[in-house]
Amino acid sequence: MRIAFFEIHEWEVPFLRERLAGHEVSFHPDKLHEAGLARFQDVEIVSVFIYSRVDARVVESLPRLRFVATRSTGVDHVDCATCRGRGIEVANVPSYGEYTVAEHTFALILSLSRHLHKSYVRVTKGNFSREGLTGFDLKGKTLGVIGAGRIGLHVIKIARGFGMEVLATDTRQDAFVAELMGFRYVPVEDLLANSDIITLHMPDTPATHHFLNAERIGLIRKGALLINTARGGLVDTEALLKALESGQLAGAGLDVLEGEQYISEEQEMLRAGQPLEVLQQIVRDQILLRRENVAFTPHNAFNSREALLRILETTAENIRGFAEGAPRNLVS
Repeated sequence: MRIAFFEIHEWEVPFLRERLAGHEVSFHPDKLHEAGLARFQDVEIVSVFIYSRVDARVVESLPRLRFVATRSTGVDHVDCATCRGRGIEVANVPSYGEYTVAEHTFALILSLSRHLHKSYVRVTKGNFSREGLTGFDLKGKTLGVIGAGRIGLHVIKIARGFGMEVLATDTRQDAFVAELMGFRYVPVEDLLANSDIITLHMPDTPATHHFLNAERIGLIRKGALLINTARGGLVDTEALLKALESGQLAGAGLDVLEGEQYISEEQEMLRAGQPLEVLQQIVRDQILLRRENVAFTPHNAFNSREALLRILETTAENIRGFAEGAPRNLVS
């Protein structure tokens, strides 16, 4: 089968070539939607990462496309409805970095609780003062986990190791697991009101977009911390900024931003004709990133050597399965 990989790095090529031997495979560093699609008219399978948009225009431009293998868990960059309408199947990587992302979640928590990011910047300027750098212990504090799936459960396990109390909210609840791990399921309103730190581990879908809006953020215990290693669209950026400015939130640890695709590259920021709402989002993000009480990493929570290899292995398995008539990890 003719397969095209996008957003690919050189080190990934030999790994994928070996596992997809017998297929006609090409590798491209650019995003799919920015590629010259006329070159890919015969492609039957595309594999993309999160910054490629597989929208109606792309789908219509690839007449032989039958399968999309995204190298991610989230599929908000893929127009699944259009794909279904054209008989194109979509597969993701449902499990590759539960503990990878969970560990990064705690890296952000510790950065905020012990002012690590502020300390680093201060010392690089030759200032060794500890004034304003007093942190707090995690032991005895309450962590609120919104989304107690694979990643969320690993976060809970680490939190219990720190001696934290844990509240969780999820559409699916497992009482046995909760008792075994020592946490409680509560309604989201109770979680927001009673947590010292809140962490998000859920997909960004039409139902969850801006899950933390101004109303829900207003329910958060004053002075709490917010951590987001899931998707930027889960949080209303304007409401988040107001909460940080007012002290409703003492800080935020963010691996993702709403509209991050527009600030990841200068050409996206400066491209003429950007809609007003996009320009407003870029400005909000820039204001957010300049705040002292925000610790930010560039969508890097998944990025460990082990997790990257698991992503490639699962993607290759997804493609082989489809080619053999036994597709796996399909997105419904």
